Amino acid sequence: MRNDTHYKGWNEIKTNDSWALFKIMGEFVNGYEKMSAIGPCVSIFGSARSKEDNKYYKLAVSIAQKIAEAGYGVITGGGPGIMEAGNRGAHLAGGTSVGLNIDLPFEQHDNPYIDGDKSLDFDYFFVRKVMFVKYSQGFVVMPGGFGTLDELFEAITLIQTHKIEKFPIILVGSEFWGGLFEWIKTTMLNAGNISPEDLDLIKIVDNEEEVVEIIDSFYKGHQLSPNF
Repeated sequence: MRNDTHYKGWNEIKTNDSWALFKIMGEFVNGYEKMSAIGPCVSIFGSARSKEDNKYYKLAVSIAQKIAEAGYGVITGGGPGIMEAGNRGAHLAGGTSVGLNIDLPFEQHDNPYIDGDKSLDFDYFFVRKVMFVKYSQGFVVMPGGFGTLDELFEAITLIQTHKIEKFPIILVGSEFWGGLFEWIKTTMLNAGNISPEDLDLIKIVDNEEEVVEIIDSFYKGHQLSPNF
C-alpha cells in the first residue's frame, strides 16, 4: 500500500527541482556574460589548504605572475590556498585576476587578490565547472585534493571524448604527480582502459618557465577562443 504522506513529499521535491532550473539558468547566463568579456585566461587549481609558506603556494604565485606577464588572465576558484596564490600572482603582475567562488562549509572564502569586477559567486559546482572549462585556454594543476583531481580528470575526459577542443593541461610538481602518472601508464594503459595517445594530454613540469613555454608553444598553432 502506498504511503500518501511520503508520496506527497516526493511531489514537493519534484516541484522544487523544477523551480531550481531558473536559478541554474541564471547562474549560467550571469557566468557567460561576465566571462565572455574577460579574454583569454589560464586556470590554476590546487589545494585550498596550502599556506603562504608552502613551496607550492610560492610557486603558484610565481607561475601566475609569468602567465599574466605573457598576456593571459588567471582564473582560480576564488578561495584560499593555491587559489589565493594564483590570484595574488596575477595581481602582482597587473594582470586580469578572476575568482569563481562557491560557498563551502569549511574552507571557502573570497581571497583579496581578485579583481573587484571579476569575482563571480556560484551555488552549483557543475555550473562553476563549465565556466572553468569553457573560458580557460589551459589548466595549471598544482598539488591538491579531491576537488583538484575532479577538475583535472573532467578536463581530460572532455578532451579525450572530443567534447571540447584540446588545450594544455599542465601538472606542476613531479614529486607529487609522478606516482599518479606512473599508475596511469602502468595500470590503466596496460589494462587497455586508455590509449597511448591519451598520455600526451598531460605534461608534468617543475617550474614556471616550463608552464609558460608549454602554453605559448601550444597557441602558436591554435586559436585563442572559448572551448565549446
